Amino acid sequence: MNPSTAFARVLVDELVRGGVTDAVLAPGSRSAPVALALAAAERDGRLRLFVRIDERTAAFLALGLAKASGRPVPVLTTSGTATAHLHAAVLEAHESGVPLLALTADRPPELRATGANQTIEQAGLYGGAVRWAVDVGVPEAGREEAHNRYWRSVVAKALVTASGVLSGDPGPVHLNLALREPLMPDDEAGELGGPWAGRPDGAPWTVAERAPGHPAPAHRLPPRTLVVVGDAAAHAALGLDDDFPWPVVAEPSSGRWGGSLRGGVLLLGARDWLTAHRPDHVLVVGRPTLSRPVNALLADPAVTVETVTASPRWADAVRSSTRVSPLFLRADGYPDAEWAAAWRSAAQQVGSAVDAALDGSPALTAARLARDVVAAVPSGAPLVIGSSTPVRDVDRLAVPRADVRVLANRGVAGIDGTISTAVGAALTHDGSSFALMGDLTFLHDLTGLLLGEEERRPDLTVVVPDNDGGGIFAQLEPGEDRYAADYRRVFGTPHGRDLVAVAGSLGWAASRVSTPAELREALTAGGPRVVVVGTDQRAEAQLARELREVAARALG
Repeated sequence: MNPSTAFARVLVDELVRGGVTDAVLAPGSRSAPVALALAAAERDGRLRLFVRIDERTAAFLALGLAKASGRPVPVLTTSGTATAHLHAAVLEAHESGVPLLALTADRPPELRATGANQTIEQAGLYGGAVRWAVDVGVPEAGREEAHNRYWRSVVAKALVTASGVLSGDPGPVHLNLALREPLMPDDEAGELGGPWAGRPDGAPWTVAERAPGHPAPAHRLPPRTLVVVGDAAAHAALGLDDDFPWPVVAEPSSGRWGGSLRGGVLLLGARDWLTAHRPDHVLVVGRPTLSRPVNALLADPAVTVETVTASPRWADAVRSSTRVSPLFLRADGYPDAEWAAAWRSAAQQVGSAVDAALDGSPALTAARLARDVVAAVPSGAPLVIGSSTPVRDVDRLAVPRADVRVLANRGVAGIDGTISTAVGAALTHDGSSFALMGDLTFLHDLTGLLLGEEERRPDLTVVVPDNDGGGIFAQLEPGEDRYAADYRRVFGTPHGRDLVAVAGSLGWAASRVSTPAELREALTAGGPRVVVVGTDQRAEAQLARELREVAARALG
């Protein structure tokens, strides 16, 4: 077989032997050898292959598959600008600790910097956003056994590095694959034998087994400690279960949301109440990104901030941590019982007051939608939440659930690729899956609705609060009256599209609902499906202000 075909088949063989079960590709010519090897592996039942026409969509689909499964997922592109379209997903994987493998086909060195068609400088394209990057040498004839060892070791190192089994810091890896013509195979695909075989015992080449951690058995917390849990903290070995005695304010995508106080950010935003119940110590796990009240607390000089981390990288956005500690299995000491009880009681009071306010209107609002969708999701189902307003509404208003896996692209908090991420998460789950995202987030990734021919169709229901544009800005400074003259043009950005018709044109069942009863019925209809709820930017901003006032009044 020709060198490019041999390389591609060994590459895919080692990926599968190293534990890869899913792969994504966008079509191209230079990547043809690897694409054909992936297709052959799919035919043999060795992996599931997903094909997308848009590289950005392909990358976020791979991100969703990897985020939900915890396993490395490769995404393959051809050369040139196709490789640039992976960058957003690579950045998200970098900040969220997701094991994404970027496989970018490239021209061989003799065609680089010559003006050759579809050629850019791809080596090192993603900079410091990857855990490891390698410009894999060009396959050549006559060096079969040496190439086999080299290729397999590169793949093994890529999988170990992306998984974070040695560093405790999973994330993306970039393999730049320089390929010479001929790119199409000159033989029939079959088992890899002779110089292309793996180890004689059939085991994959590996760098190391999962390294066992050695966390300290316990960690003493001061009596008035508030635990703040941000995104991507599911790996933290804290016992934040139902009987954890210290109060916890956790973001929905933290992996520890089930133990969180409901509406914790509303408590932190109630100044008078917080003044009387301020923690002395805040323990930060993961990466808090959602809430201004949380950042204000972390920046408070009267509060001691401690960060817990499992990897060499940790978040400290306001540069307030005075101590960085490794993971621990359990918290030692005892909280101030009266103080901790006051936090839990206040959360219940706020939750009841918020429910009464949300239930006061017969029509669905975006705020009520966030609460009701979370409540309706079946136990065990994944729920992907779009950045911008929906994830903040869930954070403030929904009842935290430990039995629902909430995912969100909060690494860099972009709205791009959210449909594709949700499709990827749904494809790892045997049952119904759900997503909640705003209308601009939905429109930003419409190609995510295009499913590959003969591929499994995701049982995914995407719920879209449609306020005809960028409604979050109405809740921020640009929404103030003094900026009204330019608000609609540069912030509100109305799209004027019928999202039901848009979804239908791309092959998804779609409907518009306006009442809680209609929503409940739509959420049980199965997917792939899009459910649209019409809302109003200014009305939602006013409701957000009213809910903060409701919370403050409930706290006296």
